[in-house]
Amino acid sequence: MASVRLTEQLKRVKEVLTTWKEVDGRVSNLCPRLSAAVSISTGTANACTDKITDGLVGFLSNTSSDNKWKDEYLGVNATVKGATEGKVTATENGVKFTGRGAWAEWPVGRQGENQLYHFANYNFTLVATVSIHKVPKGNTRIPLMGVRLEGNGETKLLELSYDSGRKWWVLCSDGTNKELKGTWDPQTQYQVAIVLQNGTQVSVYVDGKRVCGNGPCKLENTDSAGISHFFIGGDGGSADKKVSEDGVSVSVENVLLYNRPLTFSGGNADLEEDTVSPLEAGSPSVEGDQQKGPPGTKPSQ
Repeated sequence: MASVRLTEQLKRVKEVLTTWKEVDGRVSNLCPRLSAAVSISTGTANACTDKITDGLVGFLSNTSSDNKWKDEYLGVNATVKGATEGKVTATENGVKFTGRGAWAEWPVGRQGENQLYHFANYNFTLVATVSIHKVPKGNTRIPLMGVRLEGNGETKLLELSYDSGRKWWVLCSDGTNKELKGTWDPQTQYQVAIVLQNGTQVSVYVDGKRVCGNGPCKLENTDSAGISHFFIGGDGGSADKKVSEDGVSVSVENVLLYNRPLTFSGGNADLEEDTVSPLEAGSPSVEGDQQKGPPGTKPSQ
């Protein structure tokens, strides 16, 4: 009986390794677009293949069903939510979110005791390809991707959003809001990324350019609870009636989670002068004490 179980386990291990190798190949095919924004070493002939998958632990792409967006590396699946308030449909390489309240949650602390993504409290890079299909109606900002911390208020550590003026906005960990001078175009793909380094510095990038001013958003207090989850396509709060039913339509594809901070080569994005004005009604808000961030002490090796 024991030998039978061992044989089954070895078979499963082989299947997992085969899957990982196949997914590595798929991710490597994304390399031309990724390497345009990410600084990678070219010390080997296969630098693109070797470096783009280095530290890659999660990949959300074209496998989704019911309320699950499958991690292609067989790790932690994301949960697709808000199908009753909006509409969620699978695309060739991801998911399309339409209407109020449609979004996906990729858990970190919310996994419970067995946290496969516990490293995200110290170092991570979350990269996604996004397309906004229509300009939203109303004077509000629509959350696109971000990070929530654990706790009663579930404080937002960082958030990338867009508005009806076709502007990108970033809500930084210190409570300030950064508005890009440039605008986004409907039906156009953009690569967005969030990076946490050493548990103390978080940055956001759009097409390789840093949005959080001339330096990373710095976490002032590193003694709080860790990360609860990543939110993608929305934050669960867009069901507010201030956002029109047909005003939200965005596709998110090829979401990559790394256990290390990547370096982006685009420099700093141009920002508007007034980037710390109060949020307008209906805009994303920061709950709780905004100065809190994830633990800064690395786990023992």
